[in-house]
Amino acid sequence: MVEFICCDTHDFFPKSYISIHHANPVHLRWSLLKVERNDHLFAVDLATRAGQLLLDQRKSHPGSDFSTLGDIGDQRSHEFLMDALSRFRPDDAVLSEEGTAHPVHPDRSDTQRVWIIDPVDGTREYSDPPRTDWAVHVALAINGEPVVGAVALPSLDLTLSTAENLTSRSLDPVPESPRIVISRSRPPSESELVCEVLGGEMIEMGSAGAKAMAVVRGEADIYLHSGGQYEWDNCAPAAVALSAGLHVSRLDGSLLAYNNLDPWLPDLLICHPALSELVLSALRNNKGA
Repeated sequence: MVEFICCDTHDFFPKSYISIHHANPVHLRWSLLKVERNDHLFAVDLATRAGQLLLDQRKSHPGSDFSTLGDIGDQRSHEFLMDALSRFRPDDAVLSEEGTAHPVHPDRSDTQRVWIIDPVDGTREYSDPPRTDWAVHVALAINGEPVVGAVALPSLDLTLSTAENLTSRSLDPVPESPRIVISRSRPPSESELVCEVLGGEMIEMGSAGAKAMAVVRGEADIYLHSGGQYEWDNCAPAAVALSAGLHVSRLDGSLLAYNNLDPWLPDLLICHPALSELVLSALRNNKGA
């Protein structure tokens, strides 16, 4: 368990994290006042610091085999996030890929506020240095809606979140050939269909968070997934994408809902709003054919 110790009235450090991973603890300074008052900034802090922890794990285990590095990273990040949430959000429930039990709220069925976290999104990519297409997800769903989200891309030294005023940034025009980001290993047939109908091009990429943030960052225009995901795979990306003014839905156009008894989510669409009806229409027409 990570032990948090107060250094003054405003700052705290995760003690074991400092002693093991950082000689200079100033890099881990955290505003306690900010944490207590702002969920958006809290999510950014959590995702960013978990990402730094994971980068440190990569450095401290050079040459580790694929599964060992992934297992260590998943566990360390999960413990760090759960300890922080149990201390600073004790009245909220938590759903995590690495374990749904929470010391304060093991039952999330009757809780309005649920933190949904993925300690390492893209374990395969994380375990294969120097790949950069992996992420850390921290989200807060309130009454089933993805209200707060932070997606850290640690290898890029970047965290995108609902703390930013993303809607103030104008979206790039849609290119003549829309860019569709897909999984390297198992691209869904729907992506191939949409690519053909829209005359687009497909770009291979790793984790769900990396693909979703490619759309947020304007490096891609469409991310759709039909092979099934869990809530922790897309809650934080969905929250960030919504805050950036993007279209976010299921492949049938319905809204995403979180904190379900079964956290399985069959499909997802994140895209430039100018393309949403074209994509959904192509999918509907294909289904009715």
